[in-house]
Amino acid sequence: MNLPIDKEGIKAIIPHRDPFLLIDEIVEMDPGKSVTGIKYVNAAEYYFAGHFPQEPVMPGVLIVEALAQTGAFAILSLPEHKGKIAYFGGIKNARFRQKVVPGDVLKLEVVLGRLRTSAGTGQATASVNGKVVCECEILFAMS
Repeated sequence: MNLPIDKEGIKAIIPHRDPFLLIDEIVEMDPGKSVTGIKYVNAAEYYFAGHFPQEPVMPGVLIVEALAQTGAFAILSLPEHKGKIAYFGGIKNARFRQKVVPGDVLKLEVVLGRLRTSAGTGQATASVNGKVVCECEILFAMS
């Protein structure tokens, strides 16, 4: 795959579509090992209208979802998983370190762990300007 991969390339691998596609591009990838995605946090995002509208903050659950989508991209781009769907199977040890606001560029990094035919794990970190904003372990189920 040629990097960076834009939204159209991402949509060719994972089933998510707007408004729930939360990755704008894939900028680095070591197949089967790690992936780095980018989310450009824009003031026009639908959730800012209702989530602290006087001081917009990206919901933490959407940061975790963006990390999970990034991990799903890494798994589903492998030839042995082509055509499968990766479902969010769980979250462990999620920690939120600072808020994410409009104008931020969210760097989404996932290092894949155990991968099986029907499940997988990944260590996930989201950062803005080199500062960690969220970290967790994500679990995937595939079918």
